[in-house]
Amino acid sequence: MPLGNRWHWYNENKQMKIYGLTTCRTTQKALAWFKLHGISNDFQNFKKTGVAKEKLQEWDWKQGYEVFLNKKGLTWKKLDPEIKAGINNSEMALALLQQQPGIIKRPVIEDGDFLFFGFDEKVYEDHFLSLT
Repeated sequence: MPLGNRWHWYNENKQMKIYGLTTCRTTQKALAWFKLHGISNDFQNFKKTGVAKEKLQEWDWKQGYEVFLNKKGLTWKKLDPEIKAGINNSEMALALLQQQPGIIKRPVIEDGDFLFFGFDEKVYEDHFLSLT
């Protein structure tokens, strides 16, 4: 259900960012959820713009690379076993993620201090729909 005027102030004064791939079904689900609830966002497509080393370092500092290194996805599974075995610290993981952003768990939602990887309707509701 759309939220109408309740989000007017929020949308004008706070721009939430979503990072992902337009071809990713999970990212598409998240974008549809935000559209349904009238929550504007600034979308960054990893495929077109990549992801800055500094952004990856920030996410690593906030939550640890293990949270957003997606080992369940096809891109990870296709990697050479030697490359996978070499990902044993932050420096190695972030270098790989910058080269192959398709391995980042998607979508990435940044909203002020809120940082979340993936789609979880309950988490989105708790954060975005509890704002007044």
